[in-house]
Amino acid sequence: MDTAQAQIRKGRKYDQVVDGAREVFLRDGFEGASVDDIARAAGVSKATLYSYFPDKGLLFMEVATRQCEEQARTSIERIDNSRPPADVLAQIAHQFLGFIYSDIGQRIFRICVAEADRFPRLGQEFYRSGPMIMRAAVVDYLRQAVGRGELVIDDYTLAADQFAELCKADLWPKLVFGIITTVSETERARVVDGAVRTFLARYAAGPPEEITAW
Repeated sequence: MDTAQAQIRKGRKYDQVVDGAREVFLRDGFEGASVDDIARAAGVSKATLYSYFPDKGLLFMEVATRQCEEQARTSIERIDNSRPPADVLAQIAHQFLGFIYSDIGQRIFRICVAEADRFPRLGQEFYRSGPMIMRAAVVDYLRQAVGRGELVIDDYTLAADQFAELCKADLWPKLVFGIITTVSETERARVVDGAVRTFLARYAAGPPEEITAW
């Protein structure tokens, strides 16, 4: 990431370029997005665009990581570490699914996977900018919950990853593969409830708590 950042120049029209690129990438995908279309959407010349981002891969990386960082930051700010696991895990799950179920979340994921062979750094930076940050926040909460005697966990990172995978059960693969196109609030609540109950059945120090509806 340091090397990538060294190739990017910040300036007055930087945000304008990134916003225009976001629009085109989400509409046309990485391969289909042309420099001409991005410059047009951003309202800048191609020369200006290249002065900020000499490589299209760097530009997509900036779009994806900015979106993921924003989502992770918003989710972390809403975590109340003093609340019991059933409440906090349900909240985290709803926020996590809100992003990966969203159109932009799915498109970013598909593009990173599609370009993984040619541009492995795209997926790596995507993971570092969002999932890794959120994982660290979940691990921090789990440690505090264990310290209060609410959970019993030996491997915190494994537990955090297991919870994320429980949240992706059923509906997320169907969205990614185009089997379904939308998810109702009722369907999402069902997945969240199942994820939280399954996690607590494994790690709760006592009988599972009631899950607060979000």
